[in-house]
Amino acid sequence: MGKKLKFFLGISYLFILVIFLYFIFSKIEISRLNDFTYYKEIQTNLEIFIENNIYINLFLFFIFAVIWTALLGFGSPILIVSGILFGKWIGTFISVISISFGALALYSVANFFFADVIQSMFKNKFSKYINLFKKNEFYYYFIYRFVGGLGVPFFLQNTLPVIFNMKKINYFFSSILGFIPGFFIFNTIGAGLNKYVKESESFSFLNLVLNKEVYMPLIMFMCLIFLSLLIKKKVFDDGH
Repeated sequence: MGKKLKFFLGISYLFILVIFLYFIFSKIEISRLNDFTYYKEIQTNLEIFIENNIYINLFLFFIFAVIWTALLGFGSPILIVSGILFGKWIGTFISVISISFGALALYSVANFFFADVIQSMFKNKFSKYINLFKKNEFYYYFIYRFVGGLGVPFFLQNTLPVIFNMKKINYFFSSILGFIPGFFIFNTIGAGLNKYVKESESFSFLNLVLNKEVYMPLIMFMCLIFLSLLIKKKVFDDGH
């Protein structure tokens, strides 16, 4: 049963990814990729489309993000997209909620069907953290999410709590709280890129980098990385 489900999840993920990429690339005019006005047209059309169907598009994004995350999708690209489509505030809200639900779905599937496999693959590697999480799984998993999962790939972050059989309610709410700072930064970058395209007449990498809407979230991101390294050393390296 586990092998069949794993095969189904893999095929489903590839199918959704192919459909998504086909939909995106079928709308792209390859010959105009070096034309900045083309990106301005896309930005304008997207803005009109989102504003005219805001609730439907939020719902569709929510469904897509849940499925994307549950089927092992990467986190950062979809955060940039949500910032571009909905702005930094609404984008952060919808991405935090949807990705948290998607992560919970992935964790539930992994815990039910693949607990033995995950235990055998990762228990020894992360053994120094297990006792730490068992002391207070909500607090330490919140910190774990906050510091970006200690450099662990996103889909593995979502399944590692299987090792210590974390309660789903703790998993869900610690994920939501831990996601907020990083997700806000990525959504702000997406919103900044959207604003730059909207307001600029031509593309300049220097102007893009010097744009306050872009460099401020990049500075926040670097600060978050620095803070995460300090927290990692204090909590996970020295505190176990």
